[in-house]
Amino acid sequence: MSSPSPPVAPLAVVSPTGAVPGSTVVDGVGVRGALSPSRAGDFMSCPLLYRFRTIDRLPEPSSPDAMRGTLVHKVLEDLFDHPAADRTPRQAHAMLVPTWEALLASEPAIAEMFAGGDDDLPPPDVDTWLTSCREVLDRYFELEDPRRLEPAERELYVETLLESRLLLRGFVDRLDVAPDGSIRVVDYKTGRSPGEHYEAKALFQMKFYALVIWRTRGVVPAMLQLVYLGNGEIVRYVPDEADLLATERKVEAIWEAIRRAEETGDWRPSPSRLCDWCAHHALCPAKGGTPPPLPAPAVTDPGALTVEDVDPATV
Repeated sequence: MSSPSPPVAPLAVVSPTGAVPGSTVVDGVGVRGALSPSRAGDFMSCPLLYRFRTIDRLPEPSSPDAMRGTLVHKVLEDLFDHPAADRTPRQAHAMLVPTWEALLASEPAIAEMFAGGDDDLPPPDVDTWLTSCREVLDRYFELEDPRRLEPAERELYVETLLESRLLLRGFVDRLDVAPDGSIRVVDYKTGRSPGEHYEAKALFQMKFYALVIWRTRGVVPAMLQLVYLGNGEIVRYVPDEADLLATERKVEAIWEAIRRAEETGDWRPSPSRLCDWCAHHALCPAKGGTPPPLPAPAVTDPGALTVEDVDPATV
């Protein structure tokens, strides 16, 4: 028998800084913790990585791949500001450099990626890198025709407070709503589609968003869609209430595991292929390093949204 639909609460809309203006869902009172799909994914991949990013808040250098994701996402977001007939590859190409220049103006440190390399690798060439961004944008147009789409929301911040007082939140790249009210959740990835063993992790992120939308709108999304621009593949998944209830239980279990690690100080590494992309080898015991002492308990919310939550992941 199907479980009853949850009570509907309004979606909260916030600025990219994470400040919630007039949220009617939660004002931070009585919340026992907050979790985003990125931070939950960190802990599932490697508890020590979660600690480095969320508790130690160690800086991580940006990379050309990550910045390509940021730039392409921004162009695709802004593309829908144009009339439908103008949403063409030519228009996307014309937007690329001005969008890049605006990113540089807002974060001058980004330019350091192209200013110097190391003894083994020369710095990436900006023109070659921009060409790769154009190629990723071109691949988008092979998968979708934005002239036929009118998204209901873009870069939408969503949040919901579970009965356990755990706050779930994150940013959805695109929300499409059909005339009959059916919802499609769309996420762009500028990397390649994952292998069989990593696909579940990507779908967890989408089920997380679907859970939040169900708990706030009372509607189970009809479709979850991952658009992989690295190799031109779309992964679609149709969730149901059982899926989302299982996701809620999983999220609660993840949070309880995080709390146990916080109480015991046991943030052990979990070596995997993902270690190749980690910025913290020098501090990781699995790589011969030593983590820094745990900082004093933070006054700030350990589940606060960080740049990894706001900026789209590339893989």
